[in-house]
Amino acid sequence: MSSFNFKEFQDKLSYHFRPWQRSFQFWVRAAEIYAGYKAFQVRVSFVKDVQKQDAMWERQHELAAEKIYAMCSDLGGFFLKVAQVVGKPDLAPAAWVRRLVTLCDRAPATPYDTVQLVVENELGRSVSEMFETFDRDPLGSASIAQVHRARLRGDKDDVVVKVQHPGVRDLMMTDIRNLQAFALYMQKTDIKFDLFSITKEMEKQIGFEFDFAREADAMERIRHFLYKNNTKSPVLVPRLLPDMVTRKVLLMEYIDGIPILNLGDEIAKRGINPGGKIAATAKQNILKSLTLAYGQMILKSGFFHADPHPGNILICKGSEVALLDYGQVKDLPDNLRLGYARLVLAIADNDPIGAAESYRELGIETLSKCEDEQKEMFKLAQTMFDTKLPPGVVMLQPFSEDSSIKKIAVRAFPEELFSVLRTVHLLRGLSVGLGINYSCAEQWRPIAEEALYLAGRIKDKDRKTKGRRRHLLRRSFHRE
Repeated sequence: MSSFNFKEFQDKLSYHFRPWQRSFQFWVRAAEIYAGYKAFQVRVSFVKDVQKQDAMWERQHELAAEKIYAMCSDLGGFFLKVAQVVGKPDLAPAAWVRRLVTLCDRAPATPYDTVQLVVENELGRSVSEMFETFDRDPLGSASIAQVHRARLRGDKDDVVVKVQHPGVRDLMMTDIRNLQAFALYMQKTDIKFDLFSITKEMEKQIGFEFDFAREADAMERIRHFLYKNNTKSPVLVPRLLPDMVTRKVLLMEYIDGIPILNLGDEIAKRGINPGGKIAATAKQNILKSLTLAYGQMILKSGFFHADPHPGNILICKGSEVALLDYGQVKDLPDNLRLGYARLVLAIADNDPIGAAESYRELGIETLSKCEDEQKEMFKLAQTMFDTKLPPGVVMLQPFSEDSSIKKIAVRAFPEELFSVLRTVHLLRGLSVGLGINYSCAEQWRPIAEEALYLAGRIKDKDRKTKGRRRHLLRRSFHRE
């Protein structure tokens, strides 16, 4: 008779209870943060002095930021993804952003012995047989996977080995269900925005991230598109090692560079004045490269990298930009790609009527709650789909009474468009971080116009930017 293994039983029990524990922790913490804001709204309504109100809001946001940070940090997994979306200067109060930005692309690493087992099971050979060197410590560990630097036997160049954390998928799906329930409650009570569609799109996108073979195909497709459509690709895309890809392990070339979050430190280390011309030019070039790459991907191809958070952007020699991690990609149907191209033209041309028509074409349903509907609708379009915030808007404050989201309730928002919205917001977060206020709609105008012309939506005589594309791209940066 085999002896009872208490440790094994304990491990199995704790593994099965993990989703329940996470759900309980999420709801207790989310309820505490929400109740804190509701109680605060009552308190602040008795204060008439505007400056006093602002100071009180700032303190409340700081308190909430600590709690959100603790929740995302303790629970990890999907909540690190949520922090990446929420922790942006355009979406959240400044106090949240300051706290959440440090959560980017950091998660507890899977021990090396487990990593070795996953690699060997997936690739069918021992690590020592395949690799000459394999760093035990990862270059970085994110919510779904971690990456190690290595060198294959008989090769002179280093590679990156991306390895999925075992067991993380089930936990992430539990997190998503909880967030969806919370989103449904919030949109019925406090925020008149279709938050549930956003969480549904997140669920679909994150589900895809667990298949590295799909990621490998996406990386190759985007690499081919950018390198084929430009004399020199605006961004570097890692080259794949096609014989060494499975659902849980992916090998690609190693690109040497520094994370964009460390750019300021690197500039200072080299003795360059961070506020001087050289630093400003470097930052403009970085943002120009990223914006051009995204404009081409979204408007010309419709197939794009949908996760440009700072952890996925490297700065290489000569201000070249490398775009990493193709787990989240989006393939926009032509009707949405061209509908969005029309919206880009409307925003760039300051055309509220065109923006309202584009909203209808895109299937964004709104319900007005104000007198000046057209003006507020256009402000909402700028806030949601352009990197340059409208005059007088410092950041999105969905709880405040004068926000466009309160005045214009967004009742339906196509799930596929969320990735475009998120990409624009992440680009805006980067531009704020680099200290550059610019309009991606102005930069993308010639690309949007070309897309509509090629689809037969506008005639040649109606094109405004023909032959002036480079001039416009330059002007939209230097005008600021």
